[in-house]
Amino acid sequence: MSPGSSSVAFADALRDLLGLGVPPIAITFAAEAPENIAPFGGTMPPPTPDGRTGAVSAGCVFWIRGTERTFTTTEADHANCSVGSYTHGFKALQDIVGKADVQALLTVGWVSPEAAMQLPALAQKPHAVIYGPLAQATKQPDIVFLRITGKQLMLLNDAWPTLRFEGKPQCHIIPVAVNTGEITISSGCMLSRVRTGMSNNEVTCAIPWSRLPELIERLQQAGKADFQAAAYAADDAKRFA
Repeated sequence: MSPGSSSVAFADALRDLLGLGVPPIAITFAAEAPENIAPFGGTMPPPTPDGRTGAVSAGCVFWIRGTERTFTTTEADHANCSVGSYTHGFKALQDIVGKADVQALLTVGWVSPEAAMQLPALAQKPHAVIYGPLAQATKQPDIVFLRITGKQLMLLNDAWPTLRFEGKPQCHIIPVAVNTGEITISSGCMLSRVRTGMSNNEVTCAIPWSRLPELIERLQQAGKADFQAAAYAADDAKRFA
């Protein structure tokens, strides 16, 4: 099966097994920008006094735009958010600690200096990051990214009880999944929810491509048991009508 055809099949399977309302996206870290994929484009606003600007307010916005079309991004596109620039391997920790956005988060106590020093990042700096609908991917991505509801999280956890759960910042589940190979959930973070407009009813999930075939097989098995449990519960509840 070619990467393109498997991407379509996996996208369809995830949609059907989880009842996804938002299509899964593919995230690929590349050593060079592919010539056959258009750049994200757009106009960058004037830089802040500390030099920050980018194609969007933060890299997590690309998760939203990636449901609509496939595009390539570079370090400059991500650069308005210092935290995301670090977690995605574009910047070193010493490059961002003095930035105004990082200092603002430290000042209000949103994150402690100790936690900031332990924040994971991609082990290897990419030249480009490609985003787009999983169903349109022609090459195997590094990560399949989902926006899911509480019920969909339940179904995932039934199928994969060793899910890794993380908190803020939301973007760090990407390097965790890439570096460790673990399917990783984020409860979300206020920065990302404001910048992306993501529903308060959604959390996010980063799935390493290598885990996808087994995950889908497990979802199929767990789904049968959940269906039977639901049928039993519905029938039993009739006694209380």
